[in-house]
Amino acid sequence: MGKKLEALIERASQHPPLTMAVVDAGERHVMEGVAQALEHRLIEPVFIGVQRRIEKTAAEAGVSLQGHRVVAAISEEEAARRGTELAVTGEVTGLIKGWLHTDTLMHAALALLRTERRLSHVFIIELPSYHKLLFVTDAAINVQPDLAQKCSIVQNAVDLARILGVERPKVAALSAVELVNPDIGSTVDAACLSKMAQRRQIRHAVVDGPLAFDNAISPEAVKTKQIESEVAGDADILLAPELDADNILVKGLEYFAGGVMAGVVVGAKVPIVLPSRSDPPIARLASVAIASIMHHRWAEVLDE
Repeated sequence: MGKKLEALIERASQHPPLTMAVVDAGERHVMEGVAQALEHRLIEPVFIGVQRRIEKTAAEAGVSLQGHRVVAAISEEEAARRGTELAVTGEVTGLIKGWLHTDTLMHAALALLRTERRLSHVFIIELPSYHKLLFVTDAAINVQPDLAQKCSIVQNAVDLARILGVERPKVAALSAVELVNPDIGSTVDAACLSKMAQRRQIRHAVVDGPLAFDNAISPEAVKTKQIESEVAGDADILLAPELDADNILVKGLEYFAGGVMAGVVVGAKVPIVLPSRSDPPIARLASVAIASIMHHRWAEVLDE
């Protein structure tokens, strides 16, 4: 893991541990992530799932269950329901996706943990080739967002970036090209989002688009194409047109560009960590750290 995500983990460790439900906890990768979070004093876990599996994987990962609550659930759906119910009652202040499918957990979360905000997911990626953390949204929840939904998704990402220390995030609304083309709907949405930010319909950020991916993150590409933009070549946040493009983008950054990714759901009553089932424990650790910072600073930042 790089120094930028390590700094967030260190920052989160200064807060009291967050009580988090580990939903469907009986799998080795999940339990190894819990072990690291316990080592850094980031969480107080509540384990949900098939008890014998939890006991077996905890023993394999060197996690003591003594003093930790275990809630029995015999299926993914029951585990998701019990986790969200604990969040509703305030018995936990965050959720960690274990070895269940994202849609199963999010179905329960959407039923019980909605707020006035739209739920969206943000990846926070540390890349050896980029000079700062890169926020990418939404690769997990909103499939084909319309303009109003994109506005909400951007605001969620902006508020999260501010919580993590980016004072005025620069948002690149991505498309295939950098010119508005009525035949490419994402270019029109991007231009509208840029104007909406100018008129404070998106707060505390500068938004520009449409920008192709190279124009968003490469100063050389910006110079070559003679693009004048405060965002181009220096983006903090990338908004992809829809989930397919965003998911392909983040996995390309992970597997081909050496990115280390953390991620969290924004807009629910509690932070929700949604690691991929193939993610290494270190990605789960960074995600939990971000959820902790988010929990402790959310109201403070939104009041500004």
